[in-house]
Amino acid sequence: MRKDFPRFTLRISQELLNKVGCIASNNGRTKNREIEFLLKRHVAEYERLYGPLKKD
Repeated sequence: MRKDFPRFTLRISQELLNKVGCIASNNGRTKNREIEFLLKRHVAEYERLYGPLKKD
């Protein structure tokens, strides 16, 4: 794990975590990488619709 990445605690149901785990496994990713992939895709779609977000 890269030390320069901030840690973030996510609370989700066990059922949803299990489903994410299945999807991640099918895609050859860890659960963490799958969630990161999904977030990046969602942000890209948001920016496509509403314009670029300000980077901090």
